[in-house]
Amino acid sequence: MEIAENAALIVVDVQEGFEEEAYWGPRNNPDADRNIAGLIDVWQSSGRPVVFVRHDSPKPDSPLRVGQPGNGFKGYVEERRGKGDGPGLLLTKSVNSAFYGTPDLKEWLDRSGIRQLVVVGIQTNMCVETTARMGGNLGYEVFVPLDATHTFDLAGPWGWTLGADELARATAVSLHGGGFAKVVSSAELIAAAE
Repeated sequence: MEIAENAALIVVDVQEGFEEEAYWGPRNNPDADRNIAGLIDVWQSSGRPVVFVRHDSPKPDSPLRVGQPGNGFKGYVEERRGKGDGPGLLLTKSVNSAFYGTPDLKEWLDRSGIRQLVVVGIQTNMCVETTARMGGNLGYEVFVPLDATHTFDLAGPWGWTLGADELARATAVSLHGGGFAKVVSSAELIAAAE
């Protein structure tokens, strides 16, 4: 795998509010935060661009709404923002895709000549998947290191429920099998980017 010198790391919604298990339910992949931090460090040390995406929820009961402590980035992300030699961007959104945020992600990527994206963060099957799908649809080469994402158990229609690991696997199969993104590991990306 070849990672371009200007490949952008898109860090999606790594916010304090996702620590509220009473609201979200059980999560998977306890190593996600360590893997996300490792990728940010490699991207910043190599001068590659990093985009930090924050979800500003419009829902009145959401831990991610503006003005609540949960809206802020997790500590390890906040302390890395503004570091590194590469370009950085703070983007806010209120829907699943980072391509529908402010400032305009596609415009920023295109102006910078960026054609490769690495999408990490929370939740695997929601904002990470939606951002990766849109990136693929828009013609970018997208990588998703599954071990640098996590999600939560979820209830659906007709009483169906899926556990977080099942949802993550379904996302991986849909993205990779559907040609939207290459699903890889953090270690593979780090080795390719160093």
